[in-house]
Amino acid sequence: MKNNFLWIAISLVLTTILGACAGASPLAAASAPQAPAVASVASAPVTPVPADGAAPTRQISVTGTGKVFITPDVAYVNIGVHSEADTVTAALAQNNDQAQGVSTALKNLGVDAKDIQTSAFNVYPQQQNGPNGNVEKTVYVVDNTVYVTVRDLSKLGQLLDAVTKAGANSINGIQFDASNKSQALAQAREMAIQDARTQADELTKAAGVTLGPIDTISLSSGNQPQPMFAAPAAMSAGANVPVSAGQLEISIDASITYEIK
Repeated sequence: MKNNFLWIAISLVLTTILGACAGASPLAAASAPQAPAVASVASAPVTPVPADGAAPTRQISVTGTGKVFITPDVAYVNIGVHSEADTVTAALAQNNDQAQGVSTALKNLGVDAKDIQTSAFNVYPQQQNGPNGNVEKTVYVVDNTVYVTVRDLSKLGQLLDAVTKAGANSINGIQFDASNKSQALAQAREMAIQDARTQADELTKAAGVTLGPIDTISLSSGNQPQPMFAAPAAMSAGANVPVSAGQLEISIDASITYEIK
């Protein structure tokens, strides 16, 4: 009897479970109410805002230039001796004699030994071709070049003439400079910054805004010594070589970024 009641209870439980599962049919799921669709709307670009929420900083950038002209008081010149001979030994001997004469001439004009520096010394063979292109002869070449600092410009013409007579046959790369440019550089910087400020004032006034403090500033400089080339005709005439030091341009550029209000 007890077993019959147990089977009846189990049958009732199973019937209840199966009935609940049958109630969740696909048709019921399909007919269930759905969430309303949300339309996608493209938004316009937004100007980035700083993390602290403040408005972005407006800026203006200008570049000013300052130029100062000064008189050079020093010159740098490359003086060379070029020799050719049938043998290396002969070419070296000839070149050494000429170079020694140049060195003596420089010292006689008061050029200090520390202001005479060897910048190049080359020995090499050089072939000489005939009309038909065949090698007819090989000579040996020696080039000896010294870099000379001339601190007394009043003697520069006399110096060039003297070294030429002593054996120098290559003079090039003469440049003028000033031994002390600190004052000129300071003046050029001040002029460049003032020029930049003037431009900034004019631009902000025209734009109807107010000039604020400086955000960034950078300076760049460039010296432009005027080149001078000795004339071979004057050197061979026996007179002092005419030279003109001209002026040395000290130039500074100031790039400044200001805030504007």
